[in-house]
Amino acid sequence: MKKLRKNIMRISLVLMSLFFVLAAYGAYTISINGNRWFSSTVNEYAREKRSDVIPGGILDRNGVVLASADEAGKRSYPAAENVRRATVHAVGSSAFNMKSSAEYFFASYLYGFNLTLPERLGYVFSGQKYHGDNVQLTIDSALSAYVAQIFPSDKRGAVLVMNYRTGEVLTEQSFPSFDPADTAAAPAGSSINRCTQSLKAPGSTFKMVTAACAIENYADYQTRVFRCDGLLQLGSRTVIDAGTDLSAGKITKHGSVTLEKAFQVSCNNTFASIALEIGDQKLRATAEKFGFNDNFLFRDIVVENSSYPLTNRTDAEIAWTGAGQSALAVSPLHMCLIASSIANGGVMMEPRTLIAVTAQSGARRMSFSEKVYRRPLTAAQAEILKGYMRGVVTGGTGTAAAVSGVKVCGKTGSAEIDTQENTNAWFVGFLDESASPYSLVVVVEDAGGGGSVAAPIARQIFQWLIKNASAAK
Repeated sequence: MKKLRKNIMRISLVLMSLFFVLAAYGAYTISINGNRWFSSTVNEYAREKRSDVIPGGILDRNGVVLASADEAGKRSYPAAENVRRATVHAVGSSAFNMKSSAEYFFASYLYGFNLTLPERLGYVFSGQKYHGDNVQLTIDSALSAYVAQIFPSDKRGAVLVMNYRTGEVLTEQSFPSFDPADTAAAPAGSSINRCTQSLKAPGSTFKMVTAACAIENYADYQTRVFRCDGLLQLGSRTVIDAGTDLSAGKITKHGSVTLEKAFQVSCNNTFASIALEIGDQKLRATAEKFGFNDNFLFRDIVVENSSYPLTNRTDAEIAWTGAGQSALAVSPLHMCLIASSIANGGVMMEPRTLIAVTAQSGARRMSFSEKVYRRPLTAAQAEILKGYMRGVVTGGTGTAAAVSGVKVCGKTGSAEIDTQENTNAWFVGFLDESASPYSLVVVVEDAGGGGSVAAPIARQIFQWLIKNASAAK
């Protein structure tokens, strides 16, 4: 009998332990996925209840109202059309299910589903409609309007600016945009957020990752000399460098270069050779340290997963991966996170778009704090790459991003897409300034070279950030 009681006790303890583990896991998954589940289009209960609530307001980081609602619950937006268009992908639209926008992702706050019992009773006894909470974003509407003003009006693309120390996103803009007050005139595909949803080859901006792999795996990375003769034949495919025109017999050759010099001039042949020599497995391992092939589950922003290719790994594919092409697929936001980790001493912060949730009474419902997402680099490795990126701007392919008297670091990219006549122009970089800890990514699709197209836009944004640093913080 005693033995039976002991066995029952053991089984009970095991079951209780499993219950607590399940409860803890449930609490964790709700904290991570709660907003995703709640805002899902299959949540019929949430959709039905929205009509009974006056939605809360959406404000930018400086208190500018970006969305409000009347007593009937109808949304209204700022009077200035340029501000409406410039912030629409961050704020959202009641007409579109834009899954990474505030209107969609923070619906549980905006539509009053987190009201306390006393708050609910107060609305019931007063006979008033429930009123949702106000949401304050990290977005700077003035910066957003400026970026929209300088981006090429006839091009598609994306611009994202963030504070690399905290992860706060100051602007996330996708082009073409649309006016949330007139969605009937929205261009096709404009509801897509190209900052977070568009996955494309990053071009030479991926050389930040390949260079990190080389620094980690070559003991003599500082003195090793690579040879670029302009052509690297791999079966039926040839790795070439920018400016090469085989039909005209014109071949760009960099000759003998160090890793730092190859990064500065963005030598495809060198980075292709590095990928082949170090090997696909080690290059993929480095890429995965930076978040490739991970399932992004950030607290307040939805980002499509980036992928490092796992199949068809021929020598030609591995070589072109090292140079930023092949089947690499990455979002602009993720490339900005990679640059941010270099700027931030090897620490990659989780991207944030939410500062606070405030009840109608003024009580603070929730404040989101900064959080480390990954540590892909040591501080020493980050400092080396920072120096490489500084060289790109002072004397390499990114000189058009330079700002007088300020330390700008960056990497250009010109990513080839088979269906396009031109390349996608990329620039990722940051200000190495203690008073202005900002990183950015600029992508202009089907536009040409990153150094000639994206870098000048980055320079103007950096200038705005320096001038308005106190407002942007």
